[in-house]
Amino acid sequence: MKTITGALRTRAGLTAAIVLAAVLLLTVIGPLLAPYNPLKYSAEILQPPSAAHWFGTDYLGRDVLSRVLAGGPRSVFTAFEAVGIGLVMGVVPGITSVYLGRVYEWITLRVMDGLIALPFLIFAIAVAALLGNAVQQAMLAVGILLAPLFYRITRAAALSHANAQYVTASQLFGASVWLVLRTHVWSKILPTLVVTTANATANGLLIVSSLTFLGVGVVPPEPTWGGIIASDLSYLSQAPYGPVFPALLIMATVGALNLLADAIRDTSGDYGRARILRKRGARRVNLA
Repeated sequence: MKTITGALRTRAGLTAAIVLAAVLLLTVIGPLLAPYNPLKYSAEILQPPSAAHWFGTDYLGRDVLSRVLAGGPRSVFTAFEAVGIGLVMGVVPGITSVYLGRVYEWITLRVMDGLIALPFLIFAIAVAALLGNAVQQAMLAVGILLAPLFYRITRAAALSHANAQYVTASQLFGASVWLVLRTHVWSKILPTLVVTTANATANGLLIVSSLTFLGVGVVPPEPTWGGIIASDLSYLSQAPYGPVFPALLIMATVGALNLLADAIRDTSGDYGRARILRKRGARRVNLA
């Protein structure tokens, strides 16, 4: 919590938090604010932005603003779903592999190495084709392939604290593995995990948008940001502004997540502490 609070005190972290809060608010209440039915056809085909249709209309006369607002939950929350799956599947074996013996460590390493070799889009398309073209199946595939990222980073962070003196002392006093993990290790790797989660969420949103762009995980005419971009690309000559609005939302969300991750990284750990000490020293010199 202190790590996030420190990041929000920086200009970059505060800017990213404001953008993300606006996107989340728009995602939650956006479908209620849609001025038109996002699925309703009309005769106003490929209309430019106007007072009646702020983002214009698509090739079927549907209001683009309404479709962007209605597609927010499916685009953003599915990315959170994929990251949540990857978080659980990667963090738990990543931490425990350091403490549960060589056999368990070797098995988890080999499993994660195998998952790394799988390409995201092809694996997600194959899972959707096998289990059905639905959001849950596609996000399960994406979450599985995000697990090695969390596994490797969590394992590396846990290894750096595995042989620390306070961990050894706890074990000598009879502390169990789970007590050591909960009391000493988890608090040390949490800042790294927060940064990884922010970056993974940005990557997850890009992957979800790519899949929905290809029609994987969503059944038309349900709106998604990637699906809106795909449908408007065929009519760029008549409506060049069509893909701009959902693309800007994706870019703003991904950029804000990466900016927040950088702010958290810069205000945590040894680098963050050194930076804070330099600022305090500079203030004392100025006051003197």
